[in-house]
Amino acid sequence: MTTLAELAALFLRLGATSFGGPAAHIALMQDEVVRKRRWMTATAFLDALSAANLIPGPNSTELAMHVGHQQAGARGLVVAGVCFIVPAALMVGLLAAGYTRYASVPDVGRIFYGIKPVVIAIVAVAVWTLGRTTMTTIGTTAIAAAGLVMLAAGIHELLVLAVCGALAVVFASGTPRSFGMLAVSAVAGAAPAAAAPFNLGVMFALFLKTGAVLFGSGYVLLAFLRADFVERLGWLTEQQLLDAIAIGQITPGPVFTTATFIGYLLAGPAGAAAATAGIFLPAFVFVALTRPLVHRMRQSARTAALLDGVNAGSLAMMVFVLALLSRSAIVDLLTLCIAVTSLAAIAVLRINNVCLMAAGAAVGWFVGSP
Repeated sequence: MTTLAELAALFLRLGATSFGGPAAHIALMQDEVVRKRRWMTATAFLDALSAANLIPGPNSTELAMHVGHQQAGARGLVVAGVCFIVPAALMVGLLAAGYTRYASVPDVGRIFYGIKPVVIAIVAVAVWTLGRTTMTTIGTTAIAAAGLVMLAAGIHELLVLAVCGALAVVFASGTPRSFGMLAVSAVAGAAPAAAAPFNLGVMFALFLKTGAVLFGSGYVLLAFLRADFVERLGWLTEQQLLDAIAIGQITPGPVFTTATFIGYLLAGPAGAAAATAGIFLPAFVFVALTRPLVHRMRQSARTAALLDGVNAGSLAMMVFVLALLSRSAIVDLLTLCIAVTSLAAIAVLRINNVCLMAAGAAVGWFVGSP
């Protein structure tokens, strides 16, 4: 049996050094847990990864929790999860503190001017990669297209995910005539939320909701953040959102620590703590509750179809928000060139995201404008 100290040491180190996003995190965990330490077999590790993919939340963080639970029970789950999250959250919090003090300085503005189009390219590649694994049938393609239409019509993103999941179940059961009724009910149920002054409890609740319903890539987080904090409440600008995503990319550990940055912008250290707790708390609960059940979930045709539909809806959200945020990041010929070059560098040359953002920052520093 692995000790809690051993778990803490491993996941503190991974949380502090694992750059590159969820795919890189998973590869590093596999190397440490399966190859080096032999804590798990390759099959058991893949089962844990599948389990993490079947529930909402940050997949690589949930994988760490699954590893911790298998090695040291419920306490191991908590230790592994917390230790993987905390180093990145602290780094992001420190960067947020610097950002709030120096963001208006012209040189800093030029740096982010060059980074933002790189972020757009990174998200575009993530959309393409997710699309290749999600759009495997005519049905999932049609569901994703329906999701895009609903989002363009102003439908609440949670309702879009619910309808996409329901449509997949309908198609799987062979009763596609219900498609129209579901879409109509989604439109009828959409209602814009009223703007509200900042409230720490509301912010915590929004991040708690996001952590509890977000399926798919961590980049789907963009859609929820933009819908809640930019459009409905007006607490952030699109520029600040892009900056938050950039900070989440250049730091190691979970991409969801973007929430830490936003929380700090809105309410300082207390806001950073509340946002971090809110977005990660559901993952701890879901892993604890579903661990005994996950092996049965994909065996149910309806449950599998529901998950496929939700993934298609998540893809639609990523495409929709990518298009909207591109307007803020790609503002002239130089930023267009940075985005296109970054896209080619990622897709063809497989250049690391952090290196690309460093290059974008350098271009912005020397030849850009804030």
